Amino acid sequence: MSEQHLTILEQKVDQLLAYCDQLEQDNKRLRQQEHELKQERLQMIQLNDQTRHKVEAMIQRLKALEQSA
Repeated sequence: MSEQHLTILEQKVDQLLAYCDQLEQDNKRLRQQEHELKQERLQMIQLNDQTRHKVEAMIQRLKALEQSA
């Protein structure tokens, strides 16, 4: 194998290593983003449940007021 071929091969290996590093960084970032989105989703579900309970309580109070009037 000539010196030129070895140089080209070395460049390609370096490019592959750089690409692997970039993919690892992207994967780490995406996993962090996924974690944050899951946490946000849980918070939204909790807020939705709280809001639903408040609305149901208001409806019950309105029905009670309506029946007593």
